[in-house]
Amino acid sequence: MESHAEFLRRVTLNEDMVAALRRDYRRAPITDREKVMVEYVVQLTKDAARITPEHHSRLRAAGYDDRARLQITLIASWFNYINRVADALGVARGTMDEVK
Repeated sequence: MESHAEFLRRVTLNEDMVAALRRDYRRAPITDREKVMVEYVVQLTKDAARITPEHHSRLRAAGYDDRARLQITLIASWFNYINRVADALGVARGTMDEVK
């Protein structure tokens, strides 16, 4: 998660917003539209099998078209995949040397 926060800090140049997102995205200074996207990504991360048509309806109502919904899903899924690979290899714990 720290690497994602660092990426966001570098892209947005807004450390306060990044810190607020880490504390509680629901209270962070982001738009309602962005909150809908983050809620979808949180659900996808926690349990993708429980994504329902309602999740997609909320995204659509917030202004995300089919292409945007696909991009959100692909990017979030890719980050989830990379996190799991890094966790499995002990990257965050600094144990990669044991794998060599």
